[in-house]
Amino acid sequence: MAAGYLEILRAKHAARLLVGTLVGRLPNATAAIAIVLFVRAQGGSYSLAGALAAVYGVANAVGQPLLGRLVDLHGQPRVQFPAALASAAAMTVFAFAGTDPLPVAYTAVAASGLFTPPLEGGLRALWPAVLRREDQVHTAYAMDAVAQEVMFTVGPLLVTLCVSLWSARAALVVLSAVGVAGALWVVVSPPSRAWRSAPREAHWLGALRSRGLLALLGAFLFIGMALGSITVASVPYADEHGGDAVYGWLMAALGLGALVGGLVYGARRWAGPPERRLRVLVALLAVCYLPLTAMPGAVAMVALTALAGLFLAPVIACAFVIVDRHAPAGTVTEAFSWLVTTFTVGASVGTGLAGPVVEAGGALWGFVAPAVAGGVSLLVLLATGRVLAVPAGSGVVAASSENDPNRAAEPRFSSGDRA
Repeated sequence: MAAGYLEILRAKHAARLLVGTLVGRLPNATAAIAIVLFVRAQGGSYSLAGALAAVYGVANAVGQPLLGRLVDLHGQPRVQFPAALASAAAMTVFAFAGTDPLPVAYTAVAASGLFTPPLEGGLRALWPAVLRREDQVHTAYAMDAVAQEVMFTVGPLLVTLCVSLWSARAALVVLSAVGVAGALWVVVSPPSRAWRSAPREAHWLGALRSRGLLALLGAFLFIGMALGSITVASVPYADEHGGDAVYGWLMAALGLGALVGGLVYGARRWAGPPERRLRVLVALLAVCYLPLTAMPGAVAMVALTALAGLFLAPVIACAFVIVDRHAPAGTVTEAFSWLVTTFTVGASVGTGLAGPVVEAGGALWGFVAPAVAGGVSLLVLLATGRVLAVPAGSGVVAASSENDPNRAAEPRFSSGDRA
């Protein structure tokens, strides 16, 4: 397993791009908790903190595919770094202006979310150019999914460390500056500067004109809902079995399960179409949510939560491959950004719906929700099986004049039987 990942990291520029992207995405990964802690330090209510965090999340969901399309049209350096500067500047305004006046706070937070650079989609667009073998790209996608779990675990710890050492305001400013440094480290790299999207056909829908991509996004909306609902259902369970410490262990176990699953999944080469493999992985994900409804003691529940997270990273990694196969020529960054947005929106919807479910039926029905959402995701994949099927040779791109005057086609892998 280690040999496969080391082979990826030894590839020229690979480690730099991975680390730079993770560092550049730290402000996004920590925004919600940093905003909440800052608002509370300013004397604001939890309602105001939640509202500002929600505004950031919605703006981010809107901005990712829009900026992704601009990256496909104009290249990474021209979009990613200016966007990172704009996002950091807006968050700095929020940090020094505070919550009064409120219109300024809401505007600054919205601008910061809107201009968050699509580094995640950009990295996945770069992998085929950096790693020349298809099996290596597959492993890189899995490693990328695992790295996300690490980032979303370490990120909140960094926020609390900054707050304890300095202040909540300093945490906002420092993490924003770190994000700009990460984005700069990526965009000045040779692969980022050289990358150009494939020639594209002008169309106002962009990546969304792909029926296969729409089917995948529909399925991933429910995957996000499953993850969002489990985070809420775990709260009343933890209240009855030990409080905040138990909740922290449950969330850590969920991330640990995903990390282990991603490492194992990316360590081997998989035969067969990824669309068929995704259906199997989503089915296993849904099934592994079911044991949570038993709600045993805290130790056993932590183990079951780790099992529930086991197939999350493999599902995400497999989806990355499918996105690349279905994205219309010249829209790969936008397509990856749409996947990020859909997953984020799904998690938000799942969080919102799980609250009333838990209040009405308790933690038990809260844990039923992720299994149901996972089952619905599988039904979407089954119902759209023909749409998701990619005939051999569909990855060939045709020339167009909307962008890329040098007609440099982005490297993509589209074989019919391997991913």
